[in-house]
Order: sequence, then structure tokens, then C-alpha cells
Amino acid sequence: MLFRQLFDAQSATYTYLLADQRTRDAVLIDPVFEQFRRDAALIRELRLTLRYTLDTHVHADHVTAAWLFKTSLGSLIALSRAAGAEGVDILLDDGDAVGFGNCALEVRATPGHTDACVTYVTADRGMAFTGDALLIRGAGRTDFQQGNASILFRSIMEKIFTLPDDCILYPAHDYAGRTSSTVGEEKAHNPRVGGGANERDFVGYMRNLGLAHPKQMDQALPANLKCGRPRAPEVLDPGWGPAVLTYAGVLEIDPIWVAEHRDAVTVLDVRESDELTGHEGRIVGALHLPLDQLRERAREVPASRPVVTVCRSGRRSAQATLILKQAGVHDCANLAGGMLCWRSLGLPVERE
Repeated sequence: MLFRQLFDAQSATYTYLLADQRTRDAVLIDPVFEQFRRDAALIRELRLTLRYTLDTHVHADHVTAAWLFKTSLGSLIALSRAAGAEGVDILLDDGDAVGFGNCALEVRATPGHTDACVTYVTADRGMAFTGDALLIRGAGRTDFQQGNASILFRSIMEKIFTLPDDCILYPAHDYAGRTSSTVGEEKAHNPRVGGGANERDFVGYMRNLGLAHPKQMDQALPANLKCGRPRAPEVLDPGWGPAVLTYAGVLEIDPIWVAEHRDAVTVLDVRESDELTGHEGRIVGALHLPLDQLRERAREVPASRPVVTVCRSGRRSAQATLILKQAGVHDCANLAGGMLCWRSLGLPVERE
């Protein structure tokens, strides 16, 4: 099974991508709204088909990207029935299974942090995605949003600590840079629920945390009860052309589209002068500014039309887009594959 752990620094949220390597069917656990384009790029680059987004609960510290993925990639939204959220395609109950290709995740209801908390467990019981029910050396707070420390204690003991000791635990958050733990570790070392703690120990600990409410709670809860659908749905592309964001954070555009809309964009060639007369040639009418001069001469780039940067392979020109954005040129994208791709497609060139 393919596995990737992704992170949103603003909310300290982990997002998990799992896929069947044979069928390329995938699920995404706890996607973050602001990281949609990054995660969509990874899914595209790995040539996966996203079947489901799975939230572990209705989050109070970030907005889910479930609606964005459904709108753009056609994935279905799965969430606990207890959440009472609008727009859910698959209502999950304890004991359900979510299949993707030849892989599956078991749904274990683990309420206590919220009524709708679930833990997703792989079929071999080797991995569990615990959301906020059980954190690394911690547990989800129980002082708001239907929280109940006694219920959470029983959830952890009956649904998570009954997994094998070597089962790897992946939480929805960590604020200290930790990425995973195991059932055995948490049984032994978790200061809230491990080391032989009983329910009274746990409840007493949780009642005296004294935490402030999450900063984004007033915005996140209403949005997540609608699966992250915004009041005014965002445009998922830049508007001027079919550009896509790569996993590396570079906006790229298809060469054929550029050739067909040559008069609508400014093509900026950032190669060295001697390369313009080489085998690859140059795109007709392209403006030439070598990359190492671009920071000082960025004002020479016309801002009246979107800018498409190009080099031999698309690597230097990717950096050029970042330089242009720093200079205030926001409508710009990298020519995917550079001149190598342009020539391989038989698109027109000129030589000096």
C-alpha cells in the first residue's frame, strides 16, 4: 500500500494519503482546505484516483478540503453519521469498512473528544489513524463540542488499546514534531491514559488542562458541518488558462494550450543567449531575459498579459515564476517540460 504523511504547519494537522499500488485507488484522511492544491498535485503526479476523503471528526482547528476534492476530483465524502453534517456522501458507523482497490480501512467509533470521532484501522491492523481521540503522548481535549472524558477513556481502552502493541498510530495533530507512535508506546508512556491509568486518573487529568479554545473554532466548525463548502466557492484555476500547481508548488501550463493561445500570453525565455541558437530553438516572439538577470530586470516583463516562462527542461523557468511572483507578477506559469517538450510535440520554433 502506498502511504504518504503530509503536514499543515498553520494548524499542525497531519493529512494521510493511502492508495492501492496495483489499482491506484486512493483515500485521503483529514485533508486541509488551504493545502488542497498541494495535495491534489501529489495525487495527480502519483497517477492516483481519489475515491474518498475521510475526516476523523468535525474539526475545530481547520477547515476540511473534502468539498474541494469532491468538486475537482470527483471523490466521495465520508464522515461519521454522528456528525450530522450536510453534504456527506457516505455516513459511517462503527464496524463499517471503506474499500479502495484491494485495500480497506475498518471504521472504529472512538467518541469522547467529539461524538463523531472515528479511528481508521488498516485490514492487517498494522496502522491506525486516530484523529484527535489518541494523540502522541496525549489525547484529544474534552471540554467542548460534546466532549466527555469518561467516554473518551473507554474509547481508547476498548477500540485503540485492543489493537496489537506494534500497531503504528498516526494522529490528526502533533505540536512537537512527532510523526507516529505505537499502541505499546502509548500504553506505557502516555501521561494521560497510559502507565496503568484508570478512568478516574484520566478524567481528573482532562478536567484540569485549562486550554484556550482553538483560534479558528468559530470559522472551522460551521464550515466543517458543510464538509468545507465555502459560501462563495473558489475558482480552482488561475482564470486565464488551464494551469495546475505541482506538488513542488510550481504553477505549470500545457505547451499545446500555449501554442494555441500564443497571442494571449507573453512567453519569457530565461535561457542563456547561446542556447537560443541551439537544437531546441526558441518560441516565436518570445521575450528573452536570462534567469540570473531576472531579479534586476523583472520590470521589463510586460504585466498586461499572463507570463509563461520557458527554458530547456522547465527547471530554470520554474524558478523564474517564483522570482516574478516576488516582483509582483502574479499571473505567470511555467511551460511544462520546457523546450524539450515543446519540440517533442512538434510545435513551431524559430532560430536566430
